[in-house]
Amino acid sequence: MSSAINDPLTERIIGLAIEIHRALGPGLLESVYEECLCYELREAGIEFERQLALPVIYKSVALKGGYRLDVVAEQKVILEIKAIECLLPVHQAQVLTYLKLSKFTTGLLMNFNSAVLKDGLRRLYRGMTLRRRREKNLTASPSPVKNFEIWRYAPGMPSDCATF
Repeated sequence: MSSAINDPLTERIIGLAIEIHRALGPGLLESVYEECLCYELREAGIEFERQLALPVIYKSVALKGGYRLDVVAEQKVILEIKAIECLLPVHQAQVLTYLKLSKFTTGLLMNFNSAVLKDGLRRLYRGMTLRRRREKNLTASPSPVKNFEIWRYAPGMPSDCATF
């Protein structure tokens, strides 16, 4: 796994995203960051596809209304772009689902609405699982489903609240 963590392609993409974030900062729409990232990928000579359709195959049938991948770089890395208050486990689960349904093995989840972009970056790999950790800013409430708790973020959390 250490070679995957030091992947030069994801390092280059992260560097480009940081450059965009330093220039524009947080607060813009996802579509603006996607457009800027695609511009930077093109300038860096990194091949990419935008809004790539990802069908859901169920019992050998491709279902309509599948997913759309924001950007796929070099036919290797899924780039999921967000401009939201904070990343939640559901956002990581989204990218892990994309990886599961596709041939790709690596995903970058990038929240450009973070004060510091590195706090809004997640590098994910096919086969990873999410582990729920109890955090001081999370509160549990009972669920109608046995042995399951609903986790909610407490009010007043910072914008880079995803510390899972």
